[in-house]
Amino acid sequence: MNDLHGFHPQSFTAASGESDTAFYSRRPAGPMLDQGAQAAITALYRTLLPEGGDILDLMAGPDSHLPPDMEFGSVIGIGVNAQALDSNTRLTDRVVEDLNETPELPLADESMDAVLLCDVAPYLRQPVTLLREAARVLQPGGLIILTSGTRFIPHKATALWQALDETDRRRMLETLLARAGFGPVDNGTVTPAPEDLFWHDAVHAMTARRPDVV
Repeated sequence: MNDLHGFHPQSFTAASGESDTAFYSRRPAGPMLDQGAQAAITALYRTLLPEGGDILDLMAGPDSHLPPDMEFGSVIGIGVNAQALDSNTRLTDRVVEDLNETPELPLADESMDAVLLCDVAPYLRQPVTLLREAARVLQPGGLIILTSGTRFIPHKATALWQALDETDRRRMLETLLARAGFGPVDNGTVTPAPEDLFWHDAVHAMTARRPDVV
């Protein structure tokens, strides 16, 4: 089965052919999201994540934005920057892996309660393969949460992401999630108040659950 049937062959290519490992080793670790947007994502996680659950943070960095007063059974981070992962105090396990090159998760089937992709949707070059892996490692009924801001790195964001507006990006992600085996999608956008001094980036969020049968 062609996971990307109907998409242009160059849809999920990036301008930079340099490996993510090399590219991000030269950039400051951390999200492009401002403080207010990061706080909004933490508030979303507080609402949706199960207390005591096992959480997987994909393409993780130095901060998983988890609520500081919530305890989890485990928090596994997978990303390309070992130093960034080591500085993330919420992680109980760290895996250094380039998921764009090898979109395979070194985890057992049905071992996670939630999978997080924070501000990484613009950069997924094998999206259905990785999302299907996320569905595999989730418990039946487990949750996937994709969040993103309005800014991105042009050299690494995929061609299709850059060509679409926010409405069509959501439609694209809904299609990719469905092809990966996820159930119905919920999505929404939170925008800052004009007078807020620390929050300028809108936050777009999309959630779906793994059905009982994938």
